[in-house]
Amino acid sequence: MNLSRALPLLLSLAVVAPACADDWPQWLGPHRDSVWRERGIVEEFPEAGLPVKWRVPVSLGYSGPAVADGRVYLFDYVKTSGEIKNSPGSRNQLQGRERLLCLSAKDGEELWDYDYERPYSLSYAAGPRCTPTVDSGKVYLLGAEGDLTCLNAENGDPIWHKDLTKEYKTSTPIWGFSASPLVDGDLLYCVVGGEGSVAVAFNKHTGEEVWRALSAKPQGYCPPSIIEHGGTRQLLIWHPESLNSLNPKTGDVYWSVPLKPDYEMSIAVPRKSGKFLFASGIRNTAKLLELGDGRPSAKTVWKGKPKESVYSANSTPFVEGDMIYGTDCNQGSLIAARLDDGERLWETFAPTTGGDRRAGHGTAFLVKHEDRFFLFSETGDLILAKLSPDGYDEISRFHVLEPTNEAFGRKVVWSHPAFADKCVFARNDKELVCVDLSAR
Repeated sequence: MNLSRALPLLLSLAVVAPACADDWPQWLGPHRDSVWRERGIVEEFPEAGLPVKWRVPVSLGYSGPAVADGRVYLFDYVKTSGEIKNSPGSRNQLQGRERLLCLSAKDGEELWDYDYERPYSLSYAAGPRCTPTVDSGKVYLLGAEGDLTCLNAENGDPIWHKDLTKEYKTSTPIWGFSASPLVDGDLLYCVVGGEGSVAVAFNKHTGEEVWRALSAKPQGYCPPSIIEHGGTRQLLIWHPESLNSLNPKTGDVYWSVPLKPDYEMSIAVPRKSGKFLFASGIRNTAKLLELGDGRPSAKTVWKGKPKESVYSANSTPFVEGDMIYGTDCNQGSLIAARLDDGERLWETFAPTTGGDRRAGHGTAFLVKHEDRFFLFSETGDLILAKLSPDGYDEISRFHVLEPTNEAFGRKVVWSHPAFADKCVFARNDKELVCVDLSAR
């Protein structure tokens, strides 16, 4: 081939070729950073509303959808008996089956399903919590009662399975196993529980245990995450007693900082910005840590105080530069606070409950896209807004689906959506909805 003649043609093809669609193969997106990087996305919703591509019936669940290779994976619970009664302090008894649905992202057509019998004894028992993790042709599930399963992503055939409560002699926390599994290289990291096994690394291909680490009662709800600082990769595990940094390959502890939320609710993943790491939970549980540049270490810069910082639970906050944006589980509002000292600059209920007064655990899920944010509210609204130190600037709002669950006397939908293929995929306890977000 004459390269001098072929080059103009190749360049023209590169210009006209459509950009590859993004996947959302796990909780919080491909990099677990709540950032959607796909191009060609709407900058303002049309007055007539966003186009709904499809709706399909599903069953109960808090688990968000995962989208990979043109398929949507949704984990739900098909209840056969029992009545859902949401009470923060008591367990609800249900009979039913946990189920993974695999659907076509194009039209919602069911491609296959996988299910198994699983009685529930949980508080807020309406379904699994963990988003499926899709990686290298496999999909990993962690059920609300501790069933860890690896399936063939193409056809749903089971590859391996573990009952974590039996194998590790632990019990299901009152709000269920909630820490979405993390794949890194050949390892699958899970928050398990039991003596010396709060964190466990499995061979993702075989399910064989590679290492186990840490003890705490109970194990908590915070998904494992990986950061890199000073040239060292660190696995973060926050259980109800402390925030811990581990060697991802061996489980050896680099550092540990006490961080004890009320009600053992270690939930929201710590967020890193530069040399700082911010972690927060219910009531006044918050710390800003400064990471060491040499040997992995962390020291406390400030601790949370009343009317300062953001205290997140259901929704992981977003840290951008010197700002924290997050929904506060005490106030129920979206709050902006300075990273360096925790001072609050503003708050609003508009993207959470839509009201104007305190509402415990008011929730919105934040995803950054270019210079703005998509927020999915507990009221079932998708919101496009700009967030800055100066305030909350709402651009557009579209009602995607109805809230079908209940919390503290109000209707809520507490499931993180997926953003992929220029669409948003959102679910409640009755349907999964695909809404087109492409620019037109």
